[in-house]
Amino acid sequence: MATLAPESRQQQRQTPTVLPDGRKVVDEVSGWLRVFDDGSIDRTWTGPPEALPLMQPVEPYAVPRDGHTLHDLPGEPDLRVYLPEIIKDDSAGAGRLPVIVQLHGGGFCISHPSWALYHHFYARLACAVPAVVVTAQLPLAPEHRLPAQIYTGVDVLRRLRSIVTSDAGSLQDPAAKLLREALDLSRVFLVGDSSGGNLVHHVAARVGEDGADVWAPLRVAGGVPIHPGFVRAERSNSELEATPDSVFFTLDMLDKFLAMALPEGATKDHPFTCPMGPHAPPLESVPLPPMLVAVAEKDLIRDTNLEYCDALRAAGKEVEVLINRDMTHSFYLNKFAVDMDPTTGERAQELIDAIKSFIARH
Repeated sequence: MATLAPESRQQQRQTPTVLPDGRKVVDEVSGWLRVFDDGSIDRTWTGPPEALPLMQPVEPYAVPRDGHTLHDLPGEPDLRVYLPEIIKDDSAGAGRLPVIVQLHGGGFCISHPSWALYHHFYARLACAVPAVVVTAQLPLAPEHRLPAQIYTGVDVLRRLRSIVTSDAGSLQDPAAKLLREALDLSRVFLVGDSSGGNLVHHVAARVGEDGADVWAPLRVAGGVPIHPGFVRAERSNSELEATPDSVFFTLDMLDKFLAMALPEGATKDHPFTCPMGPHAPPLESVPLPPMLVAVAEKDLIRDTNLEYCDALRAAGKEVEVLINRDMTHSFYLNKFAVDMDPTTGERAQELIDAIKSFIARH
């Protein structure tokens, strides 16, 4: 995993804050994002160049690669779909596949589901389960603060339900027709990376509050928050531990992204980031599906992730916990480390196996 030395971060802070066009930089986040005095946002990557390949977009392809095809489906919202080749063997509809709805991370402020870092993991997961993986571009803060991302997550489910329940003749897009034939809407699993893990909780809760009759035939059968961005306003012990900074997750990113994403004036104790806290509805009253929570042992927010798991158990919820031993936040998305470091590769496979097992049992 690429790292950024303290002196490099200091040099970044000392760079000029006025651009040639006269705009002034009023806030900056670890090479990921700059906010200007006119309200405009620049998400051009300015960190270590070795990390840039992980952020390159992957174009869709209808010719199978490594056992799957990749399709973009424009609409409200735009969808990206991974289809395992196994669905081509299903002529009678009996072999419909479960659905993984991926809710991407990025602290609610950055990233795109077409990035290579997501592609390599979720293409692999689609084939391993097997399942249809559906993802969507979420609105980004600070232009769109929470709960905009939650609403879009719910809209993804609404669109999937609309596609599957539509008459075949009314669907013009070939990818939509493939989806209609492939999906088992009674087995939808929400999987979220980092801040996307927060969305797993909140989207599942919104669907649960509506009731099964409202969403039928769609059913959220389970949730998989992976290293969710659950925190408190007060630093946890794991946030205070001396752990190496990664360009993919630092305390600076944690603090500034959440300040930009939470409602104006809110602290990290807000229910969007602390659903186990005193300002959130009692978890006993929140209708949640079974959960598999992945917690990285060396994550900055390990302690609050575990606190969330304990709170679910105390509330009588069905929850399984997978500890990613010796791993840092979102380790499985770093393809370089997964491919080159045996331990990282083994932990990534353990994560895939755990998700596959969880889906098979629900």
